[in-house]
Amino acid sequence: MAEYITRQMVVEAAEYIRKRGCSCPHVGLILGSGLNAVAERVLDAKIIPYREIPHFPNSTVPGHAGRLLLGCFGGLETLVMQGRVHYYEGYSLAEVTLPVRVMQLLGLDTLIVTNAAGGIRPGLRVGDLMAITDHINFVGMAGHHPLRGPNDEHFGPRFLDMTRAYDPGLLELLRAEAKEQGVPLQEGVYAMLAGPSFETPAEVRFLRAIGADAVGMSTVPEVIVARHGGLRVLGISLISNVAHDSLAAGEKASHEEVLEAGRRAEPILAGLLEGFLRRLSRARME
Repeated sequence: MAEYITRQMVVEAAEYIRKRGCSCPHVGLILGSGLNAVAERVLDAKIIPYREIPHFPNSTVPGHAGRLLLGCFGGLETLVMQGRVHYYEGYSLAEVTLPVRVMQLLGLDTLIVTNAAGGIRPGLRVGDLMAITDHINFVGMAGHHPLRGPNDEHFGPRFLDMTRAYDPGLLELLRAEAKEQGVPLQEGVYAMLAGPSFETPAEVRFLRAIGADAVGMSTVPEVIVARHGGLRVLGISLISNVAHDSLAAGEKASHEEVLEAGRRAEPILAGLLEGFLRRLSRARME
């Protein structure tokens, strides 16, 4: 496990991707658990397995295909991560976020992150899509932060402002597209815990009390590194299960439940993302 990554490692990964036919993508898209099929809408896709890219971490979790796709999605050249890696898999946060550093060197200016999350706020239901408006970084608060260690000023500043981690302009475009498509869009705060265990009822009650609306095991490190590199960020959570706040809850949370929720929501999320990217493409030309 590499505690830190070097600029040379990022350069080597980016150069490999360029040589495989990367044609100046504008947008990066990270697909969460069970959302692999969204990538089927990418046109003329060049596919690179993660294991072939120098220094790239390879996913070990079911529901994460571990492939990079380069192609056109919603009218924009897009780099799609078909699955991600997680801190709980044994990777350092530097390794988890290396793909985002690579996106930065490839010249991307926008990152869309998706995930499967447990619903904490009352009223959130399995299958809901929630635009992330802010996050709570429990892993980082405990000292495990993706910017820990030597700072390379070529990537970004030593001290990073996170006041607007999720871009308000991108969120407005998503709201408009969801309204046009008739897709109910929730909004809320995403809390990241390390995993891989699901939350206890006491932890769920605590998270709700401090303002979290949904909880998961990813996304936040990628968002931090994207913002460190100057990328605009849009985040979307699929509510894949309801986090239980009582010992009397009859059902148990499971990864199978998460994957099944992803399969059901994929067509809706894919259509929403495609429409969003078309709006983004038009906005760039105005």
